[in-house]
Amino acid sequence: MKLRAVPVLALSLFCGVAFAAPAVTDLMWAEVLDADHRSEQNRARDVYRHPLQTLIFFGVQPCDTVVELWPGGGGWYTEVLAPIVKDCGKLYTAQFAKDSGVKYYVNARSRFEEKLAARPDVYGNVAITTMQAPMHTDIAPAATADKVLTFRNVHNWLKAGVAEDVFAAAYKALKPGGILGVVEHRADADASLETMIESGYVSEQQTIALAESAGFLLLDSSEINANSKDNHHHPKGVWTLPPSLRLGDVQREVYLAIGESDRMTFKFGKPVHE
Repeated sequence: MKLRAVPVLALSLFCGVAFAAPAVTDLMWAEVLDADHRSEQNRARDVYRHPLQTLIFFGVQPCDTVVELWPGGGGWYTEVLAPIVKDCGKLYTAQFAKDSGVKYYVNARSRFEEKLAARPDVYGNVAITTMQAPMHTDIAPAATADKVLTFRNVHNWLKAGVAEDVFAAAYKALKPGGILGVVEHRADADASLETMIESGYVSEQQTIALAESAGFLLLDSSEINANSKDNHHHPKGVWTLPPSLRLGDVQREVYLAIGESDRMTFKFGKPVHE
């Protein structure tokens, strides 16, 4: 993708942003990624998800207030974020609603709560909030977050018809000058909304439009999480690839060789002056 230039006026609206000190050191990152609270299975996925490079791109710092949207039952990124901000910052994990009525959501939240309770030394400063738009959108106190981050969730919100509500909730939670970081499976540019919902891949244009309609400015994009081996077209959509491997043993080695999906990585900003 060729990143569109941010207009001079837009840059002036975003000026004055400063990240909190102290900075994350290389040693701190190494200790977190290799820490014993992360399973071997989760660490094996670092090669596809590039957590170090991704969180540096989003500008995550130890004294930040961070909101992670829909961390799921496993909390893969929670494992990395929680230790970074534990001593100086704050992590809100905007989870599925307990009263959603959807068994998958209820079970995932329960597993996540058990995971956090088992390691208070790591997750003692993590607050669990609820994101189940349109009913539950108070993901953090208004205008308190430095970063709101989402990893591979936009397709789910599109399918539920609540994507606009979620981006609006992120905007509300962020401080002026705050960052919205988005990682999502990348669809072909000409993919229809129906195809996006069915495949789990979302186009860059659709993602940018959702963010801009909520008031965000596109600040930067990265190919950190790109995968040129993934052509975006598989029998079971993105779930054909690892880790889901929905086809089981059918062409398993082919899909393992492709690896996890091709992903876009966007950094949006909430203007300082609206």
